[in-house]
Amino acid sequence: MLDSKFKLVFLFVVLACAAMPIVAILRGTTLTPYEKLESGPTAVVESSPESTPGEEPIQDEMVTIPAGSFIRGTHNGGFDEQPQRTIFLDTFSIDRYEVTNHQYQQFVVATGHRKPGLPSRYAKSGGKVRGVNQPVVYVSWDDAAEYCRWNGKRLPTEAEWEKAMRGSDGRLWPWGNQEQPHGANWARVQDGHDVSARVGTFGADKSPYGVMDGAGNVIEWVADWYDETYYKNSPDQNPLGPEYGTYRVLRGGGYTTTGGDVRITSRSKMMPDFRDETIGFRCATSKTELREEDEKRGEFTENQSNRGSKTRPK
Repeated sequence: MLDSKFKLVFLFVVLACAAMPIVAILRGTTLTPYEKLESGPTAVVESSPESTPGEEPIQDEMVTIPAGSFIRGTHNGGFDEQPQRTIFLDTFSIDRYEVTNHQYQQFVVATGHRKPGLPSRYAKSGGKVRGVNQPVVYVSWDDAAEYCRWNGKRLPTEAEWEKAMRGSDGRLWPWGNQEQPHGANWARVQDGHDVSARVGTFGADKSPYGVMDGAGNVIEWVADWYDETYYKNSPDQNPLGPEYGTYRVLRGGGYTTTGGDVRITSRSKMMPDFRDETIGFRCATSKTELREEDEKRGEFTENQSNRGSKTRPK
């Protein structure tokens, strides 16, 4: 008799457990306030930048890198960082800071481009990376490239990025050739930042040209396709990267970076559509591009002012 009662209770427990998933499906999933379902099964955290009282958004600022040669790569790094070579680059300009949440939000509002929404698994920690002056993260290569185009710029080439962060003398870190455990926002030490910091927070992470956060904070997309042998085969002047590829190049360290990957010469690769909370970007431009843009604007203005005329002034 006792054995029969035990079997009955056991059967009831099994049936109850089996019914729980069905009940959950019928009731639906409760979303956190930060989640919003997109056109698909994956929930994302749609968020707007959050400001600290009294904190003003950092203004868009660029640094001009003069024409000249610099040492690219290193003999002491990974296979894809070799050989060390002297490369010449024309003058270009690059953002002093990584693109911030506030700056990217202006782009989203103006164009309707998708927001840099984090997956639902980051709902609890998503607020930590939404500061107006923290670097925007969870953007794909295409997102980054589109923002730069909207802003009249482009992504820096891999060579431009390395020169801007390293200088011309072949140093392995923005500050020199000696490691500084607290030099940048990375995972090597407890620096008070579990995630990305406000851009420009780490004063030591400043290149000889004054460009900030190359060694740490967030990893950055650059323009080039990835080729592990490209350093061996590339031209000596203004290399633009391979014509095609599978992966895009990522440069620099981030707040989760450890070990040898923190040196400026390190190269990473990822599928262009990949998005992650550790990946951001910055923009660049060249004088020739600015001149061409001015010429296009001038031609457009001239065409507009001469509509209806049979002949155009010479």
